[in-house]
Amino acid sequence: MIPFKLLDTVTECGATLRLYRRGDEFSIRVDKAGELMNSRAHHSEAMLAELACEHIRGRTDPRLLVGGLGMGFTLTAVLACAAPQARVTVSELIPAVVRWNRDYLGKLANFPLSDERVAVLEQDVGLVMREHKNGFDAIMLDVDNGPAAFTSDDNDALYSSRGLKTAFDALRPGGVLTVWSASADPAFTQRMSKAGFAVTQQRVGSHQARRGNRHIIWVGVRSD
Repeated sequence: MIPFKLLDTVTECGATLRLYRRGDEFSIRVDKAGELMNSRAHHSEAMLAELACEHIRGRTDPRLLVGGLGMGFTLTAVLACAAPQARVTVSELIPAVVRWNRDYLGKLANFPLSDERVAVLEQDVGLVMREHKNGFDAIMLDVDNGPAAFTSDDNDALYSSRGLKTAFDALRPGGVLTVWSASADPAFTQRMSKAGFAVTQQRVGSHQARRGNRHIIWVGVRSD
């Protein structure tokens, strides 16, 4: 088997991330914890966007927020399913991830950062939500590995009761929050409900075919 080749290493936000390539396959790994994401397994990331778009279908000028750029697969799915007049903000805390998407990963997801509907902010998605009350029709969070913070302990704040209230306030009436997680978390479901969301969750495969890991996506709708 062809070995992975290290392309770049960065230390930001208290974590060391490494980008690897093996043929057409890319992998992002963090510290000693292992692989954070792989370009061969991204179906659940796309579903994060599709489930959000389902709830705002019919809105002619929606504003959407993607928290966590990753390898661009969620963003590409947003652009495919959102209205043509949609405006999409991507909030990515780690500048190197944005650079990797521009320099190495863009072809994987059909260069979503080149779409004129997209604006990229290299800052904490929590701050973006606090600064845009009633600002978004849909918010999609794919930060770390979900409610159990993986890259940075600071990301715990996104999934706390206070963080969920911030997300609730950043949504327009009838807006939707979708949250990706590597595993189930009943306590997080309860926190979403207490924050005011009508909550459902789905277990989604990392591959479109029924193989690979199964991930959790929460769907929380803000009442009108």
